[in-house]
Amino acid sequence: MKAWLANLKLPFIEDIEVHVRFLGTLPLLIAAELIVHKRTQSIVKEFLEPNLIGQADLQKFHQAISTALRWRNSVMAEASMLVIVYVIGYQFIWHQSSAVNPSAWYTEPALANGNLSLAGIWFRFFSLPLFQFLFLRWYYRIFIWSRFLFRVSRIKLKLVSTHPDQVGGLGFLSNSIFAFMPLALAHGTLLAGTLANHIFFQGDKLLDFKMEIIIILILVLGIVILPLFSFSSQLAEAKRTGSMLYGRFASQYVEEFETKWVKKEVDADPSLMGGDIQSLADLSNSYKVVETMHVLPITRNMIIMLVVITITPLSPLVLTMMPIGELIKMLAGILL
Repeated sequence: MKAWLANLKLPFIEDIEVHVRFLGTLPLLIAAELIVHKRTQSIVKEFLEPNLIGQADLQKFHQAISTALRWRNSVMAEASMLVIVYVIGYQFIWHQSSAVNPSAWYTEPALANGNLSLAGIWFRFFSLPLFQFLFLRWYYRIFIWSRFLFRVSRIKLKLVSTHPDQVGGLGFLSNSIFAFMPLALAHGTLLAGTLANHIFFQGDKLLDFKMEIIIILILVLGIVILPLFSFSSQLAEAKRTGSMLYGRFASQYVEEFETKWVKKEVDADPSLMGGDIQSLADLSNSYKVVETMHVLPITRNMIIMLVVITITPLSPLVLTMMPIGELIKMLAGILL
């Protein structure tokens, strides 16, 4: 009956935040376990496939893996997270963010002090802590992933400045963005559910929450992209070294090319010369690859994709700002 009672300001059936949290965000957090595990596992293997790590440093790499696995499987860490959920979650999140509303479905309306109903007790002491625990555990695992990447970045990697991926052979690291997209979507759905309750039950507008949306975007971009900054110093060094070496080689090459093919002299170094002018074009292309090498294993399109995935759950709330007919006309005017 609590789902339908008319005297409740927030019946269970209308509590959008709760439905989105447990029917949308929670399944995403669980599904992301398998997705992230498979994709990060393949990323770790890629460090060994192209011989990025020398034999002398393999032990350091395997130690980084062992430490990450030990931290991930730590029972003490998960027990600590449960304590945090039931202590901090109760003292701050419940009393501050989810202050008990005497007319909400999880309280006893007949009691003026807003004591929890049986459904409220289950929600407060089981459902909500479970959700908070899964979210907190994800941040803990992101910390482990970040620490692993940082330790690997301290190992001297054999980067190739002319690699076609334009990041010295570390292009596979961009797959971590695809791995964490379900987590980005989970943040977006959680935010959408929270804002929906404010919009429909408190009369707020979507644009009133611009700062909250920006903060969530910064948070998601930070937890996914910042770990990749660990490799920026090695990539920058590889670019500088490659630019210098290829610059010297190009200078010698074009001098010998001009001596042989333009001045028609015979004292050019045959070890540098290609069969025809195509070799000069190949050298030019190689030099351009070095000059356009990125110092971060990520592209602008991937950042845009991550932003779009995060804010997509907010798209239905745009309809609270304008009727769907006007929205379609506006989009048609932009596209057509």
